This record gives sequence, structure tokens and C-alpha cells, in this order.
Amino acid sequence: MDAVTLLTTTRSVRRKLDLERPVPKTVLEDCLRIAQQAPAAGSLLAAQRWVVVLDPAMRKEIAAVTRDAAEESWRKYGHLVDKRMLDSARYLVEHLDQVPALVLPCMPGPVPTGTAELSAYYGSIYPAIWSFQLALRTHGLASSLCSYHLGGREADVARILGIPEDVTQIGLLAVAYSAQQEFSPAVRPPVGDILSFDGWAKQ
Repeated sequence: MDAVTLLTTTRSVRRKLDLERPVPKTVLEDCLRIAQQAPAAGSLLAAQRWVVVLDPAMRKEIAAVTRDAAEESWRKYGHLVDKRMLDSARYLVEHLDQVPALVLPCMPGPVPTGTAELSAYYGSIYPAIWSFQLALRTHGLASSLCSYHLGGREADVARILGIPEDVTQIGLLAVAYSAQQEFSPAVRPPVGDILSFDGWAKQ
């Protein structure tokens, strides 16, 4: 797969995850090795920590926490989300305990408050998360961020996994082999609608 195809057709996959096929540790390790080559802000690259959850009992506990948090989120904000996307998110949450691998990227906490500090903090992990998702795709796997628990239930997942209090979970990735291999580029705004040169575009 060429780079342009990889970058334009890697989707957030929820309904097409193969819930029956285990994901080998060696594949996850290889994808994380690749992800560590992503650009990062300053010295924070070495601060990353990744927790992979393969144990079915732990996945079930995390899924229960996520489900409770998601239901609360949907009650508040579900009316603002496109129905097709909401239905897709519900499907993933309802089957999260069956997803073979849950991956939690983490950073040392607490989360900074200044704009520049926030940029460096999240800028040191999100490029690696995206690279990890791209690397998964090259192995025939798919992923989707399913981070509802970060809206108030982070401590519950930390307790399940033994994550220290001074560590911040950045997200929860559901990872599985993809039941669909061919994806098309998504509908996005034309570049001309979002781009301006040498200053802010006047509407």
C-alpha cells in the first residue's frame, strides 16, 4: 500500500472489527516500535507509556466503565451527533469487551494548563497514536479511539490496570483485525474552504 492510500483511507473502524481473531503481542510491539518514530515535542517522547490490555476479565471491567461513561455522554450530547456516527459508536461500546486488544497511551501528569505547554504535552503523544494506527493498518488491523471514560471515570480504569495517580491516560484505542480491507477516502471539506495563505481568510 502506498503512503497516500494509507493516509487517505485509514478510517476509525467500529463495526468492521474482527472480534474473534486474537491480536499477537509481536504485532502490537512492532506497531509501537514504528509509532515511536513519530515526531514529538522536546524531551517528552521518552515520557510516553503504553498499556495493552489483552486479558478478557480486565477488558470486561474496562468495557463496563466505558459503557457507563458513554451512556452519560450520549444523554448529554447525543442529540448533537450524526445518527449514523452515534449508532456506530454505540455498536463499538456495546462490543468493547469482545475487542481483542485495548491500548491506552499515557503521559506523566498532571496535564499542564498553559497553551504552549498543552501543545507540547499532547503534541508529544498524538503523532505517535496516529502512527500506531497507521502501522496497525499495514498489518491488516483497524482501530478506533473510544475514550469516553476520560470524562470522569479515568480513575476507575487506572484502578483496574494499576496505573499510578501521577500518570494521565490520553485515550483508549480498540484494536482488532479488520473484517474489511478496502476503504475509500472520506468526504471532507474542499481544501479551498479551510485554507488561506498569508493571513486569516475573510468569509
